[in-house]
Amino acid sequence: MTAALPLDIAAASPAVRPIAVIDIGTTAIRMAIAEIDGSGNVRTLETVSQGVDLGKDTFTRGIIKRGTIEDCVKVLVSYRQLLNEYQVTSTDQIRVVATSAVREAANRLSFIDRIYIATGLTVEPLDEAEVNRITFVGIKPYLDSERALASAKTLVVEVGGGSTEVLLVQSGQVAYSHTYRLGSLRLREMLEEHRLPKLKVRSIMQSQIGRTVDEIVVHVPPEGSTELIALGGDVRFAAAQILPEKKLQHLGRVSTSSLERFTDKVLEMSPDEIVQKYQISFPDAETLGPALLAYSLLARTLHLDHILVTNVNLRDGLLKDLAVRGAWTEDFSEQVLRSVIDFGRKFCFDEPHATHVAVLAKKLFEQLREQHQLDSRTGLLLQVAALLHEVGLYVNTTSYHKHSMYLIQNGELFGLSRRDQLVVAIVARYHRRASPKPTHAGYASLDRDGRVTVAKLAALLRVAIALDRSYTQRIADLTCEREDDRLVIQIPNADDLSLEQLALKQNGSLFEETFGLQVVLRAKQG
Repeated sequence: MTAALPLDIAAASPAVRPIAVIDIGTTAIRMAIAEIDGSGNVRTLETVSQGVDLGKDTFTRGIIKRGTIEDCVKVLVSYRQLLNEYQVTSTDQIRVVATSAVREAANRLSFIDRIYIATGLTVEPLDEAEVNRITFVGIKPYLDSERALASAKTLVVEVGGGSTEVLLVQSGQVAYSHTYRLGSLRLREMLEEHRLPKLKVRSIMQSQIGRTVDEIVVHVPPEGSTELIALGGDVRFAAAQILPEKKLQHLGRVSTSSLERFTDKVLEMSPDEIVQKYQISFPDAETLGPALLAYSLLARTLHLDHILVTNVNLRDGLLKDLAVRGAWTEDFSEQVLRSVIDFGRKFCFDEPHATHVAVLAKKLFEQLREQHQLDSRTGLLLQVAALLHEVGLYVNTTSYHKHSMYLIQNGELFGLSRRDQLVVAIVARYHRRASPKPTHAGYASLDRDGRVTVAKLAALLRVAIALDRSYTQRIADLTCEREDDRLVIQIPNADDLSLEQLALKQNGSLFEETFGLQVVLRAKQG
C-alpha cells in the first residue's frame, strides 16, 4: 500500500476530478485512487491490495465458494469507505472489473449480484479483447518514449493467475494479440491436485508452459531484433530482488541468465518458505515460480539475453481509460482497423472495394449524426463491418453474408470486445438480403438498444455498398441533405449514376424502414 492523505477535493481546482479503479483478480482485489486534471493527466493518490482465493476456487471447483464471496464483500466494503473519504462516490468516477477467475466461474452472476447488493458496486467481467485493449492503453506511453522499441518487434507479455496476455507491436502497430489459458495459479492448482513429487512438478510445469511458449513464438517474425516487455507483479518482484539498487520507474533491464537463476531458486522452495524468506502474501508466493518460469522460457526460446520489466499494470490502463471516459482515440481506432484489414487478408477479401465502402460508410455516418444519434465508437464498428462484409465469400458464394457473420463472430479482432464483434458480425450479415428479424440467430440475443444499433448500422452499410456497386471506387465524395421525407445524396461531378441508383432501389428499403426516409441519389455538377 502506498499511503497518501485524502485530498480536500472541495478546495482543489474544479478541473481536478477524483477517480478510482478496482481490479478483482485471481489472487487479490486491488484498487487505485487517482485524480485527473482538465487535460486528462492522471496522478495516482493511493493504491491498496487484499488477497483473496477467487482463482483457487474457480480453477479447482468451477465456482466461487460462499465464504470466498463474503471475503470479497468485506474487502470491497472497506474499499468503499476509503472511496468515500476521497469523495469518489458517483458511478462515472469508479470502474470495477474482474478477470478470468470471475469470468470463468459458473456462479459469476450470483457473485456480481452479491457484490452489488452489499456495496452498490457494479462488477464488469472483462473479456480477453478488452484486457488486451486496456493493456495497450497502459503500455503505449512506454512504447512511444523508447527509441529502441520503435525499430524493434516488441512482445508485451503478462502472465496472470488465470491467463497470459500477449501483444506483439511492430513499428508502433499491433501485429498480433491473444489471450492464452496459461495462468500461474491455474497451473499450480492443476499440478497440486495430482500430488506429484517436486522434481516431477518442475518437469510437467516446464512442459505445459513450453507448449504455450511455442505457440507464442510462432507469431514473432524471425527477422530483426526483438524486445520482450514483461508485465505483472511476479516479474516486478523478481526484478526488485535481482536489481535491488534500482527503483523500477520506467523500463528495468533484467538479464535472462539472472532471471533463470532466481527462478530456479524460487522453484526449489515451497510457498511457505517463500513467504518466510521474502515476506510476501501466500497467494503471491504460490504464483511466483510458475510465472517466472514462463517468462524465463519465453526469453530463452526467443534467444534474448535480457527482458524489460515495467511497473505498468492493468489499473494504469483502466485509469487512463476512465480519464478519457472510455473514448477510443484516433490512434487506437487505427490499430483496430489495421487488425481488421489483416484479418480480411487471411480470407482473400476484395481489399480495394472493402476499404472504399468503409470510407463511404464513414462519410455517411458523419453526415447523418442527427438521424442516427450514435457515438464515434459505434461509427468505428460500422467501418469494421464495411471492411469485412464480404469475407464470407472465402467459404462459399451461396449465403456468404451468413458465412461473413460466422467468421467475424469467431475471429480475433484487436480491441473489440465479444459484444462489439457480435454487433459487427450481425451488421455484416444484414448487408444484403433480409432485414433483421427476431427469429434470426444472434440478433435475438441483443437487447433493444443493441437491435436498434444493428438496424441503423446495417441501413447505412447497405447505402455505402450501393454507392460502390460498380466495384471501381469511382464515387469518391458525397454530401447528404434532407428534403422533407427524403434523404438526398449528391455525388459531385458524376456522369452516370444509373447503376448505383438501381442498387439503392434494391437495397435502400432497410434505410427507409429504420429512419423513415427514402434515399435519393443525384449528380451534383460543378
